[in-house]
Amino acid sequence: MNLGKYPTFIEKPIKATLKPMHEVLITLLSAFLVAVGTNLFLVPHHLLSGGITGVASIIGYMTGWNISLLYFVLNLPLIVWGWRAVGRRYILLSCLSVVSTTWFMAIIPQYQVTKDPILGAIFGGIISAIGIGLSLRVGGSTGGFDIVGSIVTYKHDFAMGNILLVLNGIVILVLGFYKSWDLALYSMLSTYIKGKVVDMIHVDHVKVTCFIVTKKKDEMLSQLRKLHHGITCLHSEGGYSEEDNYMLMTVTTRYEVPSVRKTVMTTDPKAFMNVVQSTEILGRFRRPRR
Repeated sequence: MNLGKYPTFIEKPIKATLKPMHEVLITLLSAFLVAVGTNLFLVPHHLLSGGITGVASIIGYMTGWNISLLYFVLNLPLIVWGWRAVGRRYILLSCLSVVSTTWFMAIIPQYQVTKDPILGAIFGGIISAIGIGLSLRVGGSTGGFDIVGSIVTYKHDFAMGNILLVLNGIVILVLGFYKSWDLALYSMLSTYIKGKVVDMIHVDHVKVTCFIVTKKKDEMLSQLRKLHHGITCLHSEGGYSEEDNYMLMTVTTRYEVPSVRKTVMTTDPKAFMNVVQSTEILGRFRRPRR
């Protein structure tokens, strides 16, 4: 195969991203949901959402300082770390989310929607997790431990929800020693629910293998090479038609599958594509900076 026909470097790889304005709007929505889950369901019962929000809440409970301001200050060093480790676009969206969440937490009153702490833990966790998941889905985060989790997920194939569960669990243990183990267990319930919901929305760590059978090998390769993942090209033959085909195999993430599907169908509407979830991959798997 003559690789000279295909570009070696692609400046703008295919991404399953939205337009910048849509990304900003979704980031603002995610910040609003995190603030609602925190101020209306968790804080009134002195529960923790975990992460930097939880650390800020503990300090606020102990000192009476403004929790939203503490949340902003504690996020600054993590934002700098994320800028260096993950990428500029990711951190810009994360900064927007942190500032917006700080503002929403300042203007949304800490009102007790439900008197039952269990319901507060459940719905506070779900609402906050939807906000976190949406922010991660457009390529940003809500700051705090989400940045730490994103860095670990970026370098390794760990589920974001599991990382947040471990990090947040450490913070919640502090609440148990400081205030009440009942509140700590309620908070752990909220954190567990949040981790599971985040994993349902954020699927960037899930790897899949795409098998694409096509007769338009050259055109398909030219388009698929715009992805940052490698491609294996095999000669194949139809079992019934006995016609010559080519099978292209590439490993990508669940998040990028819609872009791959659109590329395949646009290039060759008669192509056959099979997507299989990969339980384990070994060797080089390139992760682009965001």
